[in-house]
Amino acid sequence: MEFPTLKQGSTSRELLTAFPGYSGCPRPAAGAFAAMENCSGEDYPLLATRRPRGVYARPVSCTGLTAKDGLCWVDGGDFVVNGYPVSLGLTPGEKQLVSMGAYVVIFPDKKYINTADLTDFGSLEAECTAPGPVRFTPVLADGTPLIPAYTQPEEPKEPENGALWLDNSAAMTLLQWSAGSGMWVSVDTTLVKITAPGLGRAFRPGDGVQLSGGPEGVCTQGVIAQCGEDFVTLPGLLAAEQTQTAPVTLGRYLPNMDFVIHCGNRLWGCRYGISRTGAVVNEIYASKLGDFRNWSCFQGVSTDSYAMSLGTDGPFTGAVEFLGCPLFFREGCIHKIYGTTPASFRLQTTQCPGVQLGSSRSLARIGQTLYYKSPEGVQAYDGAAPVEVSQSLGKTQYTQAAAGAMGSRYYISMQEAGGGYHLFVYDAPRGLWHREDSSEIHCFCPCRGDLFYVNQAGEIISVSGQGEQEGPFHWYLETGPLGGLSPDCKQLSRLSLKVELGGRMALYIRYDQETAWLPLARVQATELKTLTLPVAVRRCDHLRLRLEGTGTMRLHALAKTMEWGSDVL
Repeated sequence: MEFPTLKQGSTSRELLTAFPGYSGCPRPAAGAFAAMENCSGEDYPLLATRRPRGVYARPVSCTGLTAKDGLCWVDGGDFVVNGYPVSLGLTPGEKQLVSMGAYVVIFPDKKYINTADLTDFGSLEAECTAPGPVRFTPVLADGTPLIPAYTQPEEPKEPENGALWLDNSAAMTLLQWSAGSGMWVSVDTTLVKITAPGLGRAFRPGDGVQLSGGPEGVCTQGVIAQCGEDFVTLPGLLAAEQTQTAPVTLGRYLPNMDFVIHCGNRLWGCRYGISRTGAVVNEIYASKLGDFRNWSCFQGVSTDSYAMSLGTDGPFTGAVEFLGCPLFFREGCIHKIYGTTPASFRLQTTQCPGVQLGSSRSLARIGQTLYYKSPEGVQAYDGAAPVEVSQSLGKTQYTQAAAGAMGSRYYISMQEAGGGYHLFVYDAPRGLWHREDSSEIHCFCPCRGDLFYVNQAGEIISVSGQGEQEGPFHWYLETGPLGGLSPDCKQLSRLSLKVELGGRMALYIRYDQETAWLPLARVQATELKTLTLPVAVRRCDHLRLRLEGTGTMRLHALAKTMEWGSDVL
């Protein structure tokens, strides 16, 4: 009797040993995962659980972080330097902390503190209202009283060399006779000394101030030439000394600003909206060189303050110093300032995806590349044109992003449209994304090779594990559809996993369009060991695999065995 010969079905085997992280696409690339939590690509090509974090501090209400010699933060009304609190009387709400030398400048409170000398702190603004009587004395640049030899509208006859003539024919002008040239020469610098109890206590020479309540002839806005406890000297010209009983107000003020940064030994800021005086503005500002207190010094010198009005519409969405230039963002453009002095400052505007509204804290730099969240996605900007790098996150829309960088990894926490928060990590050299957890983070701060952030509970967390280290945490991985790629019914018949485990792990499977996860196996390792897990699967078009557990895990390999089936499943 003869029997038919049965041929063995054709099979193939695919071995995955590189796992390119997270992918929100409908069909992730080979080795990528459609969902994950608390996993990292630090051990690429392996996929592993992230490193344990640490609780660095538990402030009562942390609203801002910055780094000096150590980590500094705002805790309620206090500023904390390396764990030491200094009471500054800060208001509630999120803060912008800008570092300049040893100082930290705090906005919107407009206060400062010297982190090298914690007794040196105060307000950037100052104001003094002095009651009458107030004396106004005209003086020369050297501080001597101004006593003109002539005060008249007509030109004096036969003046002596160096004689002063106060021409009051129209606007008052002070001139001095030069016998050598035989002509009257204008005296450019004329000042008025304003004397009242305590008037100059809060000011310094060089401060740009505003004066209200003074007589005509005294500048309402100018730079203090000299000052003492009870006097200040401002630009102006008076015919004679005057005394008034009405009070005067002298103030050093800052503009209201949306974002403030440090660049080139100046603070830079921007404002779109209502100014301090109630006017509608669309402006960029710079402080006086080396002086973060003064924003209204305009004397025509290289150290002057600076202000620029813009024609581009829309609110500012972020600001940062990058490659030596201040950058100001709107959602649809980037403003870049070139130059080193007010006379040479030039504005370049590039129409491109800018920072998304509400994501100003997503700006972070890795090497010579700046990363930020735009309305279209996460952008990488090298100074030319931004390029989107977040295609792996899929079509999900995210807002309210905050980010920080540690080494070559970009950490970004974003809120899913209509949903919760997600903390993603982008490995810049490899272009890989991983999802860590659902942390809602509003600010990051790199410090001494570590990265810190404030979590939902208000704790300051160290990414590298400084402080009180967390215990075992839950993690999981979900693959995209496996199999189902061939129209010829090539089907998946077997899976094998090679994992390094130090804890507990459970394995689940889901077939075709089913919604329930079916348990396959549970394993536990009290110490770190390498396991091989074979998975036999039933006949299906495609399937999904889920791994979850607690403790340490490293995924080394995933092997898929495929075989040809019939045309009917």
